[in-house]
Amino acid sequence: MTTIGFIGSGRIGGALAQLAVAAGHDVVLSNSREPQSLRELVARLGSRSHAASAAEAAAAADLVVVTIPIRAYRQTPVEPLRGRVVIDTLNYDPARQGAVPEIEASDIPPHLLLQAHLPDAYVVKAFNTVFFQHLPQLARQAGAPDRSAVPIAGDHAPAKTAVAALIDSLGFDAYDVGPLAESRRFAPGTPAQLAYLNPDGMFAAPARPASAADLAALLDKAN
Repeated sequence: MTTIGFIGSGRIGGALAQLAVAAGHDVVLSNSREPQSLRELVARLGSRSHAASAAEAAAAADLVVVTIPIRAYRQTPVEPLRGRVVIDTLNYDPARQGAVPEIEASDIPPHLLLQAHLPDAYVVKAFNTVFFQHLPQLARQAGAPDRSAVPIAGDHAPAKTAVAALIDSLGFDAYDVGPLAESRRFAPGTPAQLAYLNPDGMFAAPARPASAADLAALLDKAN
């Protein structure tokens, strides 16, 4: 099985780590504080998890998930991630998170910021469209008729293959949208960002499964 490093172990990171451990993967968790601050999460996840610094989590992992507030993206360690496959879950949504002057003034689109910060890593955008509470609700065994697809985008084909295999093990199908720049089609403000939300209850309602065909139709609306 795969060892997955987490840079950021909050709501999305914790939910993905839980799915990963359930699938038989090992996880190395980190956050912006000391590893000891994660002891409750580690205890909940069990023997397949342990806490470390962000640099240690990056160095120990086969794949690394970056799931921190986008305003803190520069805190992601660069050197340990050279040549690594990195899953970028970050979103920039000023309406919900507040505007970040540095991002507003940048010539780099928000969905490309992490790759620009990690020029020698293989960044794949994924899991930035699913509300953290909906992750365990949507996970299904392979072949389930109501299995959901999640969009991915990246510039390195082998990296996308590795991420797609991980996504499959977590209970989802991966839907390849193309190069990393095409992750704009499932960024905040696009129809695909709402793929799993029930319009009657939104975040408060149970998740709504979305197939690859459902996702494709939503992504087409962002062309």
